Amino acid sequence: MLSLKLPRLLSINQVPKGYQEQGILFGYRPPRSSAADCLLSVFQMTNETLNIWTHFVPAWYFVWTLVGRLRGAVPPAWPLLAYLLTCCIYPLASSCAHTFSTMSTRARHICYFFDYAALSMYSLGSALAYSAYVFPAEWVDSTFHRCYVPVAVFNTLVSTSLSCYSRFLEVEQPRFSKASRTLAFVYPYLFDSIPLFYRFYLCAAESCTEAAVLLHYKHTVFAFLTCFIFASHLPERLAPGHFDYIGHSHQVFHVCGILGTHFQLEAITLDMAERRRRLPLAVIGLCAASLRFMPEPLQREKPHGH
Repeated sequence: MLSLKLPRLLSINQVPKGYQEQGILFGYRPPRSSAADCLLSVFQMTNETLNIWTHFVPAWYFVWTLVGRLRGAVPPAWPLLAYLLTCCIYPLASSCAHTFSTMSTRARHICYFFDYAALSMYSLGSALAYSAYVFPAEWVDSTFHRCYVPVAVFNTLVSTSLSCYSRFLEVEQPRFSKASRTLAFVYPYLFDSIPLFYRFYLCAAESCTEAAVLLHYKHTVFAFLTCFIFASHLPERLAPGHFDYIGHSHQVFHVCGILGTHFQLEAITLDMAERRRRLPLAVIGLCAASLRFMPEPLQREKPHGH
């Protein structure tokens, strides 16, 4: 008769240094687990279980949203669809990385290489959507607007390279590794958000109450909270061993990141709808302005009577 045996869990002193997490003392899965053991551990309470599910479930929510957009009556908006695709990929890649990261040291690095690449692609997807829908009207077609997406592509390459390289420093220089990885994701986010920060400035100056801007505020708060929790290792740093299974920083970091993406998607959708409403007016205004350059038709002279 087929019997399924759940993997035996280990303490922090029983796993190699590269597998250890600050402030988490118990609940580690054995290194060199088989793929079957990794899949079984998804249904076992370990210190990785909620890391897996807090990204696996939202990934399918974003897939459902993407499919709904593709099937919708409104013609597809390609920048939004590209952004939505990256919203599906990054939590799914993260979930898979956490699931299979204990197969071997080499597999662990490869899993997180894909995870970091997916996060960098999400940053690029955000830049595509921001370029199409979020840019302030006075910045559209400016030099910065034309360079914005190419620079975002370059940032994606740099971010992926730096974050992947940081893994090679993890054992010997853990603090520098953490700082490098944090910088690899903070810098592209700050660059992508330049047009958004300018809109925040204008909104504060004019005391505006745009629904999209209010949602962007929420997204930004969760983005900064995500970064803070990731870098600080709170709360397990203050009470080692008390948050091994539920409530440690990586779980909270996942939840804040997903909530931030949700609010970002809602804000971008509102901005896209607003831009579509303004487009006919902009076309009419452009055509009306162009009339100034059209020559007036010559009037025919009336024939003189004899």
